[in-house]
Amino acid sequence: MKIKFGTDGWRAVIAEDFTFSNVERVAQATADYWASHPVDGTARKVIVGYDRRFLSNAFGQRVAEVLAANDFEVVLTPDPSPTPSVSFAVKTHHAIGGVMITASHNPPEFNGFKLKSHHGASADSSLCQEIEQLLDAQPVKKMPLADALKSSRVKVRDVRPEHYGALKKLVDFKLISRSKLRFAHEALFGVGAGCFEQLLAGTTCRVTTLNGNHDPLFGGINPEPIEKNYARSSAFLARHPHDICLVTDGDADRVGGMDGHGRPLSTHQLICLLLHHFVVNRRAQGHVIKALTTTSMVDKMCAAHGLEMVETGVGFKHIAAEMIKGGVLLGAEESGGIGFPGHIPERDGIAAGLFLLELLATERVPVTKLIAKLEKHYGPHRYARIDAPFPLENRGALMEFLKNNPPAKLARSPVAQVKSEDGVKYIARDTSWLMLRSSGTEPILRIYAEASTDAVVRTLLAQGVKLTKRILNS
Repeated sequence: MKIKFGTDGWRAVIAEDFTFSNVERVAQATADYWASHPVDGTARKVIVGYDRRFLSNAFGQRVAEVLAANDFEVVLTPDPSPTPSVSFAVKTHHAIGGVMITASHNPPEFNGFKLKSHHGASADSSLCQEIEQLLDAQPVKKMPLADALKSSRVKVRDVRPEHYGALKKLVDFKLISRSKLRFAHEALFGVGAGCFEQLLAGTTCRVTTLNGNHDPLFGGINPEPIEKNYARSSAFLARHPHDICLVTDGDADRVGGMDGHGRPLSTHQLICLLLHHFVVNRRAQGHVIKALTTTSMVDKMCAAHGLEMVETGVGFKHIAAEMIKGGVLLGAEESGGIGFPGHIPERDGIAAGLFLLELLATERVPVTKLIAKLEKHYGPHRYARIDAPFPLENRGALMEFLKNNPPAKLARSPVAQVKSEDGVKYIARDTSWLMLRSSGTEPILRIYAEASTDAVVRTLLAQGVKLTKRILNS
């Protein structure tokens, strides 16, 4: 079976393609790559973690057995852990890399193999491609976990305390601690459950964790921080108001939110709130990195504050590559992945949540009023995305057609620019935009749109669907 890495790791359906034998193959190829590509300043050590999905702990243990048999020292987490905790451990332990068994926000039947570089960042495309080429080059080596533990090739260690300790230093924890904020945390049944309660124990903050129980079926949803997954917690907040509700995804590397009454906040709004906080309240300097599908309000804010902005393709690994270079104020993507300076070059949903609390503790203004201020200054920005079924074999023809045949207008505004670095993005004169991008591993086409009103956004999405049908019907 051919295994292919996507935007962030390899993901597949459990018991179909995501099997123990295939995980062993990928682990062996990863071991072969790291063995032949040592990195100066790193130890022959790998951090292995896993989420709450079905059999994630067993898959994580199997990865540890393969790496141990290949003469790597392995630090294995004893419990399901946030991806950013694993990434942070890679960096602080000077490990050559890390493996996180998770499918992040994907449906419950999926699991995945996320690969971390020695920086703690998601492995870049070239590294993943080299590992793909090494699949089955060597027979799989395995050491029973009991033997690996006895010989200390594998050490079981909770990596969360170090990460949480670093987060307390990253933010103004004293300010948050005395803020008396009353906030909720929608954990979406993921590994972030309980993290804010642990971090803020003994402070004046009051935390209500929602959907924090361990359920491999995620309560019948996909653990993604988007509005359609907030129904239960939104209803609770309508009855029991809080100052804000923070949301983390299945492996807690992304953030979403709701206001205190259960009304959804878009990831774009959260990104802009954090950018405002860093520039205005923290007086931070540096350039801003954003993925192509992120709100154009970021562009306007950077222009207003004289900040350089760099735009990357979709996938936080592209943002991470820029963060590693240094001088970055903030790195953000549409899906709620946000990276911060002085931390790890990786998205961290828990860190993002704490910085949002720091913002509220600083300004002492409801989050809805903060958003209203931004919109008054930079204009309203409405956004939506749809995922439409689309055959993988037709994606090349579609992208070529879209690049060479841009529409004259988006809704009523003339198209002013076409970008085709990662999918195809049309930008209109009034700054509204439409983007179409195919999944690298699934028969899905993602259609994104942003405009000043929800009605125009719906028009743009319909325009995007119509463009795809021209290829399918030709």
